[in-house]
Amino acid sequence: MNYPPALQAVVDELGRFPGVGPKSAQRIAFWLLRQPSEDVDRLAASLADMRARLSFCERCCNVAESGGLCAICADDRRDPTVICVVESPPDVVAVERSGAFRGTYHVLHGVLNPLEGVTPERLRIQELIARLRGPVKEVILCFNSNVEGDHTAMYLTRLLVVPGLTVSQPASGLPVGGDVEFADDLTLGRAIDGRRVVSG
Repeated sequence: MNYPPALQAVVDELGRFPGVGPKSAQRIAFWLLRQPSEDVDRLAASLADMRARLSFCERCCNVAESGGLCAICADDRRDPTVICVVESPPDVVAVERSGAFRGTYHVLHGVLNPLEGVTPERLRIQELIARLRGPVKEVILCFNSNVEGDHTAMYLTRLLVVPGLTVSQPASGLPVGGDVEFADDLTLGRAIDGRRVVSG
């Protein structure tokens, strides 16, 4: 039996979400179908509002109000000489929560993963390199402790060989296989404070 086209279209769109397989997409679609119309309308309106009002920071690629800098890049109290490079915007929130970092960020929007077709060209690496023409003295590579994160850190360490630039990584304390986004504030703060130099 095939679903009605309107329902199948929702299942197909939900199935494009990261981590949502066909069965989960069907469950979510049927859950939405059972909700009051005003709840579904509110969800649709919030999605449209997000797309209309938000984009990515023109400097660091973090989430920002459309057509400008994010709150961190716009804050002149931040140290522009240190950039913490992370995989995704939730990682920025995690590092900020630790209270250990007062520099700026750069969001790659992914990590290298050749098996899934994520090559350097698909990440915001060229934007990072362009920022090194400014006052940057240190780049901290803060990725999840897994194969993809380690591979990305190794690639960037070789790429960011610039006179006078220090490249570092958070100290041990982040568990192997753990995600930066889910690290507790104290552990992440200590890892940033005790970061180790990998080149420079």
